[in-house]
Formats: sequence, C-alpha cells, structure tokens
Amino acid sequence: MPLFDDSFSPSVRNHVVLLTVARTAANASYRFAPPFLATIARGFDMSISQMGVALTVSELTGLASPLIGQRVDSMTRRQAMRVALVGVGLGAILAGAAPNLAIFTLGIILLGGAKVAYDVALGAWIADHVPWNRRSAVVGFTETSWALGMLVGVSSLGLITAALDWRYAYAFGAVAVLVLAWQVSNRLPVDDDVSHHHDEPVSGEHGVLQPGSWLAIAACFTLMGAIQCIFVTFGPFLEDTFGFSEAGLAAMGFSLGIVELAASTSSARFTDVWGKQRSVARGAALMVPSALVIALFGDRLGPAVIGLAIVILGFEFAIVSLLPIGTQLVPGRRGRGMGLLLGAGTLGRAAVSLAATRLYDEHGIDPAAFGAAILAGATAVLIVSHGRRS
Repeated sequence: MPLFDDSFSPSVRNHVVLLTVARTAANASYRFAPPFLATIARGFDMSISQMGVALTVSELTGLASPLIGQRVDSMTRRQAMRVALVGVGLGAILAGAAPNLAIFTLGIILLGGAKVAYDVALGAWIADHVPWNRRSAVVGFTETSWALGMLVGVSSLGLITAALDWRYAYAFGAVAVLVLAWQVSNRLPVDDDVSHHHDEPVSGEHGVLQPGSWLAIAACFTLMGAIQCIFVTFGPFLEDTFGFSEAGLAAMGFSLGIVELAASTSSARFTDVWGKQRSVARGAALMVPSALVIALFGDRLGPAVIGLAIVILGFEFAIVSLLPIGTQLVPGRRGRGMGLLLGAGTLGRAAVSLAATRLYDEHGIDPAAFGAAILAGATAVLIVSHGRRS
C-alpha cells in the first residue's frame, strides 16, 4: 500500500521518503551536540557555559536564513538540497576533527547553516507540490525526521560515543549525510515539476511580507527559545543530578524520540483538520505546565522525565504545525518566507543558549524550566493573534 495515494503528485509519492531519510541524517548530526554537551566540553576541558557560547555563536548563523531562503528561490530544489546536504556533511567532519573549541564552533556553524538551507528547500518543495489544505499531512510526515533524528540518529551516535568517542560519532554522521546527498542528487529530477503555484489562501503584493506575518515569525522565535531552554540544559542536568552516563543519555534520547515521533504523526493527522494556528497554540500551551513540573519537581527523576517528555510532545506538535505557515508569509517567494520563519527560530535558540547554560552553571535547571514556560505561553498568544489577523 503506498504511503500517499494517487491524489498526491507523482513527485511526492516517488521522492518524499528519500527526502525524509536525508533530513533524518542531517537532523541527527545537528541534534547530537546538546544532549552530549558535557561530554564534548570535557573533550576540550571547557565548562558548560563556555560550550554554551559556542552554541550561541552557531545559532546566530540562523540570522542568514532569509538570505538562504532567497538563494533557495534562485536555484532548483534539487540543487539547493544537494548543496545543503554536502554542507551538513562537511560541517560534521570539521566539528569531529576540531582540535579546539574555535574550530568546533566553525564546524557546527557550517552544519547548522546548511541544515537550515535543507529545511528551507524541502519546505518550498512541499509547497510546490502539495495544496495548502493538505500540506500538513506531508509536512508532518517529513517532520518525523526530527523525531527519528533523535530516536535513531542521536541514540546511535550516543552509543558510538560511549564505545569510542564523540569525534567518531560526528564522522559516522557525516558519512551518512554525504551518501544521502549523492542519492538525492541522482534521484530527483533535474527540473522541478511544480504542481501548485496559486492555491495559497493569501493576498498581497508578490514578494512582499504580508501584514501580520511578524506575529507568526515572533511565535517561532519564542517557541524555539522555549525548547532551547530545555535542550541545552537537560543533558548536563541528568548527568549532574542523577549520574547519567553517555549510554544513559543515548537511551533517554531514544525514549524522547518516540515522543517526538508520536507528536509528528499526530500533527500530520490533525493539523489540517484543526487549523494550523490553533494547532500551534495547543502544542505551545501544553508546554507551559509540563515545564513548570520540571522546575518544581526536578529533584525527582520520575516527574522530571515526565515533564520533559510532555514539553517535547507539545513543542514538536507546535513546530510541525507552524512550518507550513512559513511558506505563505511572502506571496510567490516560498523560500524567503520559510527563511524568515526559520531565521527567527534560530535567533530564538541563540538568544537563549548562552543565558540558559550560564544560569544552569549558577542555579541549576529551575531558571531554564521557568523560562521555557514563559516563552511557550508567549507563543500561544502570538499565534492566536496571527490567526485572527489572517
């Protein structure tokens, strides 16, 4: 039985699985550092807060996302995805081979920027081939790559780290991404066969940001900031408070990947039915009480892990529901709209990484968890306002 029936274009039916697998490999390399931040820090004889500086600098490259989006719009989707995957592979190689923190930072800057380019190109490709009222089904499927990147990818890289070293984990991730870059380049058609040009429920001047779009862009900023509060501190927290080893962190990554997978598949099923803005608001609202559980009961493993799982569930459902909105922000320029949305998200992560890691060094997990709750609540307010405007 085919994954998508004949009502979807042949391009979607023939290529969406490969593109999702490629994104899974890219996400695995991209997501590897935060859970193993303490392990990598020991390799450079650095503190968690010093590693947070490296993550912050790398996240600031997300400010180039609008420019990346414009570049994607000027290339074929095949060219953009091929170049982006090669960039991810080269960034992983540089990070794994880095002799010091400065070179490691350059590696993850390249890796992160290239992954943004792939995300923008894939989002634009989906918008090219899937009508608006069915788009979340395909976006939800491709977004399982975020969960699988943790469930399969980061867990596998974590086991490699436990058995060998974190540098070997980056090398393995690089090889996987480069092999898939070759597959994508060979399998996708040379010329895009765009199916849907003018089905979007938007109005406005071609190439100009729609009024009210800043609300969706700001929602992405706060949503990504909320989850980054947790991502950059929970691995060190599990090590420091409960004595988790690298293998234990890999097992935790596998468990959280299952949660993310459930959220992605749920979004694929429900977001088009509930409405995209409403779905984002529900996911963000779910993050608020669960983050407070981490802050209030983080000294006990059970409540802390349950709170983390629900934060991840709410975030993943919200971000998968938010991504299709990005392709609609700039009429006729899908790549630019996605770039603006993702740029705001990466800026949100950058704004939080340094503060969250420094506060963790000084005060533990509580400030990060409270920050996540506040930012998630702001996301719900912003996206509801955007829905009313649009």
